[in-house]
Amino acid sequence: MHLKEALETKRRHASAVLATNFYNVETLLAVLRAARETSSALILQTSPATIRYLGVKTAVAMARAAAGEVGVSAWLHLDHARDVELVCRCIEAGYDSVMIDASDKDFDTNVRLTREVVALAHPRGVLVEAELGYIPKLGERAAQEYDMTSPEQAEHFVQETGVDLLAVAIGNAHGFYKRQPQLDIRRLQAIRERVDAFLVLHGASGIPDDQWREAVRSGIVKVNFATEIKDTFMAHLREAMVRMESIDIRQVFPPAMQAVTELVKSKMLLCAGQDSSALSLK
Repeated sequence: MHLKEALETKRRHASAVLATNFYNVETLLAVLRAARETSSALILQTSPATIRYLGVKTAVAMARAAAGEVGVSAWLHLDHARDVELVCRCIEAGYDSVMIDASDKDFDTNVRLTREVVALAHPRGVLVEAELGYIPKLGERAAQEYDMTSPEQAEHFVQETGVDLLAVAIGNAHGFYKRQPQLDIRRLQAIRERVDAFLVLHGASGIPDDQWREAVRSGIVKVNFATEIKDTFMAHLREAMVRMESIDIRQVFPPAMQAVTELVKSKMLLCAGQDSSALSLK
């Protein structure tokens, strides 16, 4: 199934696809096993930093081979690229979707760069994601109401660019939250009423379950999830390294992988509109 069809199906059913970043074969297998155990499809994301670490061709080969081996429907997405040249390389390498992030630029520049990438990607059947509004990254100032995505500007942006997916700023942030976030669901609903693009929630790590489910019910179709994956993996890996004397990494990594699998399973349930506590009842 093409990614666009999958997203359209999710939107009709008021559910979402979980988009998980992976960093190595261990995190890749961990998220894929979560998808298999919940009978979910997922989007596998690589950031520019991961591509520098693995290489574009290696990342594609790993993702495709592992998804086939595990038996999961998965699509490959380039996350937060700021370089059009990198976007082109990923399109050529067979990515299903790419993100050009010019959200730190002025509106007209964001439109121009996004439109350029759309023109490159659409003839190859590749979807394009962009970001509009201020979604703070780790260490940046907190967002104010005037930083958030306005429904009117979102409508204009989508019309001008033809972008397929739009990451919106509704009180979310990348990385860890300093205080509990409060998503502006009314703003999200107003955006949904004005745009046809699939709406994306970035910064899902740390968002309370009830707000996560409400965002999906209100129009979010793709949820980006990364920070908690890294944090969970590293916390359990440190514990295993202290506890074990083995130098066999095939014994040291599995506890961290299993912890990530359980974490991601709970988030996949939220994307399906279910209570993540259902996992503890099994």
